[in-house]
Amino acid sequence: MPQLALYTFGVLKSPLADPGPLTRELHDSGKAIYPEISRHPGYLARAEAADGGQGTHFDLDWGAWGEFAVPAWYGKGRTVETSALDATLSLWTDLRPAFDAIYTGLHREALNRRYDWFERTGHPSYVCWWVSDGVIPTWQDGVSRLEHLHDHGSAPHAFTFHHSFAPPSAVRRGNAL
Repeated sequence: MPQLALYTFGVLKSPLADPGPLTRELHDSGKAIYPEISRHPGYLARAEAADGGQGTHFDLDWGAWGEFAVPAWYGKGRTVETSALDATLSLWTDLRPAFDAIYTGLHREALNRRYDWFERTGHPSYVCWWVSDGVIPTWQDGVSRLEHLHDHGSAPHAFTFHHSFAPPSAVRRGNAL
């Protein structure tokens, strides 16, 4: 059965190394949000660094999730001192569980604050697509799908929750959000 891949990407207003209160708030919110989301029904997995996450996204070993990649429009740094991004890559059983996890609870509260932390880039901040059971999407898959969404809008190849598509070869089951 197909699974939903979800890639998120945001450009931060200040580098991750910034000791300011807004950066600390973002870090602190993530410490509570990730465990809550991982307990949500329908959650399968997310990209986590194999080496415990010491360094920047670019320096980490992501295992089967592949080498870390960013969209072409990301123009900030790639070092510990200059990196100013937040990205996630996850797998879900279906659209509805992913939507519910993102738009409820602690993550919903964080979304309400996103413009405190993130720049308004004019680019989409997330993209969904279907993968076959057992397939682990890569960071590069997420980037190429996000760029496709930006350039072409929602399509079966890359879509949003609000303009979603059924899994390939699946009969529409009323799962559009």
